[in-house]
Amino acid sequence: MIELFSEEPIEVAETFKRSMAGDSFNILVSASRLGTSTGYITKIGRDPFGEHLIKTLESESIDTHHVMTSDEGSFTAVHFVTINSEGDREFIYYRKGSAPTTMRPGELDASYIKQAKVMHCSGIAQAISASAQETVLQAAKIAKKNGVLVSYDPNYRHQLWDHKDARTAMEQLIPYVDIFLPSSPADCVPLFNTTDPHVAINEVESMGVTTTVVTLGEDGALISSGDIRIHIDPITESSVIDTTGAGDSFKGAFIHGIIEGMSVHDSAILGSISAGITVTGRGAISAMPYREKVYSLFKDQKENPQ
Repeated sequence: MIELFSEEPIEVAETFKRSMAGDSFNILVSASRLGTSTGYITKIGRDPFGEHLIKTLESESIDTHHVMTSDEGSFTAVHFVTINSEGDREFIYYRKGSAPTTMRPGELDASYIKQAKVMHCSGIAQAISASAQETVLQAAKIAKKNGVLVSYDPNYRHQLWDHKDARTAMEQLIPYVDIFLPSSPADCVPLFNTTDPHVAINEVESMGVTTTVVTLGEDGALISSGDIRIHIDPITESSVIDTTGAGDSFKGAFIHGIIEGMSVHDSAILGSISAGITVTGRGAISAMPYREKVYSLFKDQKENPQ
């Protein structure tokens, strides 16, 4: 979706800076900047904002051949991000009835999904409409049937749906998921009724998930895969300026590592490095790092672990 940002409260703001926002977009950018071939399956409005989104995706080397344009008169979603009087960020969404909410399972191109090594999907796409939720589930089924790994970030948003509905949608998708990427406590509390990420991991593993990575903000990440369960500390070069997009940066780099044949542990280190760089700048995308810097720090980390 389009993001319009102002450093002033919405009631007095006169100017806004335009950018593109979205968890799955952030994850694609993270992986793409590290060298992974990426593509997006989504739908945009037939409007100037939609044209801007296409150009932005292409500027990040993300394949847009399966970014559909709505023929139903629906619009490209927009949200405003402002700083309120208490100094906290405030989000105002204009998403209901937008182009992505009109996605349907029949619009998926199975041959495109079959070409992938990993298909990533988001709980936000599940939440925006019933047809979008069905589309995500069908895409996961196609991927699983054709030996494509499925990664899933539940990314619960209380503004979009009730936690019970989110849990039901997650349970429907989990049988097709190979890599589960929740955050704690943001996802673990509403979806698993716990602040303990180990409890959430145990539950999804009992449902058949083979690899789970729980991002923990400033506390790093907890990784579980087979007989391995390890905690990864944050890896940062300098002071934190803005945490926006850090979790997405981690997840994109982690998926990149898996595609490159790295171990789960090394993929998580790569993710921590990417997230650690992202938080040293402002904005989810502007500070997200490129391959050379991440791999240089990865080499240093392997030779001189903290």
